[in-house]
Amino acid sequence: MDKGFLKAGHTPTLIAAFLYFDVSFMVWVLLGPLGISIAHDLHLNAGQKGLLVATPVLAGAGLRVLAGALVDLFGPRRVAIGAQISVILGLWLTWFLAPHTYASMFWVALVLGIAGASFAIALPLASVWYPPRYQGTALGIAGAGNSGTALASLFAPGLAAMLGWLNVLGLATIPLVIVLIAFLFLAREPAARPTMSSLAAWGPILKSGGCWALMFFYSVTFGGFVGLAAFLTIYFNDQYHLPPAIAGACTAFVVFAGSFIRPVGGAMADRVGGTKALMLLYGFSGVIFLLIATGLPSVYLAFGAFFLGMLTLGLGNGAVFQLVPIRFPQQVGILTGLVGMAGGVGGFYLASSLGAARQMTGSYGPGFLTFALVCLVACGCVTACHRRWTENAQ
Repeated sequence: MDKGFLKAGHTPTLIAAFLYFDVSFMVWVLLGPLGISIAHDLHLNAGQKGLLVATPVLAGAGLRVLAGALVDLFGPRRVAIGAQISVILGLWLTWFLAPHTYASMFWVALVLGIAGASFAIALPLASVWYPPRYQGTALGIAGAGNSGTALASLFAPGLAAMLGWLNVLGLATIPLVIVLIAFLFLAREPAARPTMSSLAAWGPILKSGGCWALMFFYSVTFGGFVGLAAFLTIYFNDQYHLPPAIAGACTAFVVFAGSFIRPVGGAMADRVGGTKALMLLYGFSGVIFLLIATGLPSVYLAFGAFFLGMLTLGLGNGAVFQLVPIRFPQQVGILTGLVGMAGGVGGFYLASSLGAARQMTGSYGPGFLTFALVCLVACGCVTACHRRWTENAQ
């Protein structure tokens, strides 16, 4: 790693941001890896499964806007501590009350959504410590906490088979508590951070076409990533009849790939520019998901295609967030919340649309076809933004 990067910021805070992000994301998507067991106990159809696993993603999306505003008002370290305590208490209450109806599971989804809001907290905590030339790398490292979704896929299905899915929700509080203690010692509140004077300051941001462009870009890259992370365990089990533990392991592998490649996407964007990187990545993603939409006959081919797809989406996540502090240097907290919200909405759309497509047509193909077309539209949009932003900079 560049020695200048190590000297430029505060490494313990960057580590704390990564750990907080990692365990929060692990909890955020838990209903996906547990979905097979929950659906069996509650007798859910494909559409209900898709909606249930997608709901924490949507809840997290909405709460990210609130979290982003709180970060600008109170600082990311304080907000992170409060959010983590809320999730721990919520999961303890869930385990104690033992919800066993489809409707009651949406309370669980709301609790998990608080963990999903960590995105709008961890990234500003990392970003504010580093100068512009290292933003892509710093945000990529913190954002590699996406790997928490892989941990959920790797361990949750097997634990659910042994202990029951409800007990897995209770056990999830153990790593949350451990990381909270580490966070208290490692993280430092930045001495100087961008602040927003009032909610009225949101107006000019929301009127900016650049804000909406970044929101759309992230709804595709991160939406695709988290939507697949939440749904692929169910997909591999349903489409290729893999046992839950094996389906979870396959999901974990491709999610790990998409998570840990994110810093590379940020560094790539630092070198060639975020818009140039995204043009290539969106085009490649569109082709991959068009192939997946055809219905690959072998689980091995499907696994390879999803692996490549997750790599491109992970790179894209890093590239999008390289652009946020560059385009809006004084509103990083709010922009992180807005862009993160859009990513969550994209994830809700993908996961729920896959379940709906299966329920209505008997195939996941239409869901993947639509997502592939969205990737290609994003490729065209980022090309237009590249031209406009380059001309304005001259």
